[in-house]
Amino acid sequence: PENPLYFLPGQNDQFVWVSERDGFNHLYLYNTKGEMIRQLTSGPWVVTGILGFRDDQLWFTGTKESPLEDNVYRVEIETGKILRVSPDRGTHSAMVSKTGEYVLDIYSNTYVTRETKLLNNEGKTVRVLLKDNNTLSEYKLGEMSIFTLDADDGTPLYCRMIKPIDFDSTKSYPVIVYVYGGPHVQLITDSWLGGAGLFLNYLAEQGYIIWTLDNRGSANRGRDFEQAIYRQVGQVEVRDQMVGVNYLKSLAYVDTTRMGVDGWSYGGFMTISLMLDNPGVFKAGVAGGPVIDWKYYEVMYGERYMDTPQENPEGYGKASLLSKVDQLQGKLLIIHGTEDPTVVWQQSLAFLQAAIEKRKDIDYFVYPGHEHNMRGKDRAHLYEKISRYFNDFLK
Repeated sequence: PENPLYFLPGQNDQFVWVSERDGFNHLYLYNTKGEMIRQLTSGPWVVTGILGFRDDQLWFTGTKESPLEDNVYRVEIETGKILRVSPDRGTHSAMVSKTGEYVLDIYSNTYVTRETKLLNNEGKTVRVLLKDNNTLSEYKLGEMSIFTLDADDGTPLYCRMIKPIDFDSTKSYPVIVYVYGGPHVQLITDSWLGGAGLFLNYLAEQGYIIWTLDNRGSANRGRDFEQAIYRQVGQVEVRDQMVGVNYLKSLAYVDTTRMGVDGWSYGGFMTISLMLDNPGVFKAGVAGGPVIDWKYYEVMYGERYMDTPQENPEGYGKASLLSKVDQLQGKLLIIHGTEDPTVVWQQSLAFLQAAIEKRKDIDYFVYPGHEHNMRGKDRAHLYEKISRYFNDFLK
C-alpha cells in the first residue's frame, strides 16, 4: 500500500485508511475487525497528505477547492465535518502544533512567490512570519496563463502557456512543448510560476512559447484519470498531448514549422513517442533519460502500470520505441547519465543501435558518473546544452 494505517491516538482498535475505492483518494475510519465505521472525506477531489491527529480531528492536505490547489484541512472523526484551515488559495505545506491550536502554513500561488504564516486552528492569521518577496520583480517574465482543453472523451486537461517577453500577437513564434505525462507527477499547479520553474521562463525569454499539458495518467485527478494509461502507456498520453499541439497549431502567432518537444525520464519517453507517432510535427526534440523499452524498466514501477511482459505482450509491443525508429523525422538529442540506476543506460543505447541499423541520424550526449539527472555545476551545462540545441534547430 502507498499509505500506512493511521491509528487514532489512545485507541488500538480504530484507524484511518486511505483508499481510492470510490474513484478518488479519500479517508475511511475502520476498526481492527475490518469493518468500516464511516467515510470521512468524499467528493471529486483527492487527499494528498496526512498531517496528523490533534484531539478528535485529523489534519490533512487535499485538492477540495481545485485540482490545481493543495490546501490544509481538518476533519472531525465523529461527524466527518471538514474545515478548510489555509485561508489563501494556492499550494500549501503545513505543520500543526502539538496542541492543535496553531498551524505553520507555507504557501505560494501564481501571484505569491512564497509566504509563511502562523494561523490559528480556524484559519485566522496570527502573524505573517515571512512576507512574500518576489526576487524576480526587477526581471521581465513572459505572460503565463493556465486553462483547460478537452480530451477526446471530454475530460478537461489543464494547460499552461508562457509567452515570450514583449509578446506581439502579429508575430510568429517557435514553440517548445515541455512534457512529463507519467504517474505521480503534476506539472501545472496554482503555485509560483504555475509550477514552471526558472528554466522554462528562461526559454520564454529567448523567444519561445513554452507549452505544458497534464495528460491523463498524471497525478491528483482521481483514479480513472490516472488509470487511463493502465496496460497501454504511451497511447492515451500521446493523444492528449496532441490535443494541446493541435490547439497551438490553431493560433495565428504560432509558427507550426518550428515546434520542439522536451522531457526527462517518462517525459523523455513521451518526447520520443510524440516524435515517432507524429512524424513531421516536431522539428526538434530533447529526450533525457528516456524509457525506450518498458520490459527493461524497474519492476516496481513498470509492472504496476503495465503488468508483466508475459501478461501484456501487446501493451509492451506498442509502447516499445525500438520498432518505430524508422518513423523519426526532425532532429533528436538524447541525453543520459552513465550511472543512471532508474532508467538504465542500456535503454537509450538500444535506441541508438536501432537508429544506426535504420540509418537514422540522432544526436547523443552522456554525462559521465551522473545518475538519473544532472546535479551541481553540470546542471548548468545541461541547461546550456538543451537551450543551445533548440536555438540551433528552432530559430
